[in-house]
Amino acid sequence: MRKLKYLDLFAGCGGLSDGFEQTGRFQLVAAVEWEKKANETFMSRIGKKWKYRDAIKRVLCFDIQKTDKLIKGWRNDSKYGSGEGLEVIIRKSKGVDLIIGGPPCQAYSIAGRVRDEHGMHNDYRNYLFESYMHVVRHFKPEAFVFENVPGILSAAPGGIPIVERIRKAFSRAGYEIVNDLREMALLDLKMFGIPQDRKRVILVGIQRKSFKENSQKLLEEFYCKILTCFKSNKLKTVSDAIGDLPPIYPAKSDYRLNGRRFSHEPANGGLHGHIPRYHNRRDIDIFKELAQDIKNGKNDYSIDRIKKLYTERTGKVSSVHKYYVLRWNRSSNTIPAHLYKDGLRHIHPDPEQARSITIREAARLQTFDDDFEFSGSLGDQYKMIGNAVPPVFAGKLAEALSIFLKRYSRNAV
Repeated sequence: MRKLKYLDLFAGCGGLSDGFEQTGRFQLVAAVEWEKKANETFMSRIGKKWKYRDAIKRVLCFDIQKTDKLIKGWRNDSKYGSGEGLEVIIRKSKGVDLIIGGPPCQAYSIAGRVRDEHGMHNDYRNYLFESYMHVVRHFKPEAFVFENVPGILSAAPGGIPIVERIRKAFSRAGYEIVNDLREMALLDLKMFGIPQDRKRVILVGIQRKSFKENSQKLLEEFYCKILTCFKSNKLKTVSDAIGDLPPIYPAKSDYRLNGRRFSHEPANGGLHGHIPRYHNRRDIDIFKELAQDIKNGKNDYSIDRIKKLYTERTGKVSSVHKYYVLRWNRSSNTIPAHLYKDGLRHIHPDPEQARSITIREAARLQTFDDDFEFSGSLGDQYKMIGNAVPPVFAGKLAEALSIFLKRYSRNAV
């Protein structure tokens, strides 16, 4: 069977594509990502790891909202320079079988709506699916994968549920998504071997004319029979993911190295990204106290007491509890893009280390391989890791799609 050709939109640093590449069943035609450090990371990864010699031509740094230019090509853009566009690239590859990706999720997240005074009804990111839709409609792949947060199921900008907008738009273009999204498409990635609590909506859409049977029946089989086979027998824990990494202990005093301020000693082993962010002495003491409480089995810190601790130590008031210590014997809490702002809700479980998790620990909890290197500042790296689809899940999704397309597509070879 020939490799299936795919296009990755809103590609980020490439977590979704990395999983597809791991299967050996798919070939990247092109990817689109507008944030430069994520784009650089993706380009480096597919060149070094997956041996795409023309990575610079396949990974486009461009704003997908300028959809016509993205497709047809652009010249002398003040931010993105010039590019030949997807139409030329896909024509050279003789078409595309699958489009994957998902628009930025902040406008759909419940947490984002709580923080925004307008509930994010006016956020432009609510409508980025239209750009995704435009590309699907133009290139007409057999299928697509649209990934997003659970909040997309309840988001209703302008009073109209976003999933109904999406369903109608894809239907008009000749595609079908499963009817019962909450029952079928809302997946707990923990069940697929991801060592964190991470629920995501995975919309798989198929072109009605490309498949041999009733579209709804086929989609239900995909979710309930094919994809389900890739669930793990055992849940992965924080210990499974990061328990073997070298410890990083607080330094006796702060120091500077290459112009950067450090509060912890360097780790042994030189593993890429295994460096914690700087923490002041107050936070180090708090981290140690909270982690020690859990290690000793006391569990004295209720949510209210954590809020009180935060106020007593910082002089600030918060309506949510700011601190959370990871448990060795459980899945991690969700690794979010918000991790780039602070690590207070991702405190290492070892009280002697008294710190938040490193880039490499966050990456492992997201199932990135240790040879996956991230570009940019610590903030850039935490953000792209939190935004990514875990590669281990992406690989299982890709395997399931390969089986499904081979079995039911009229164009299967």
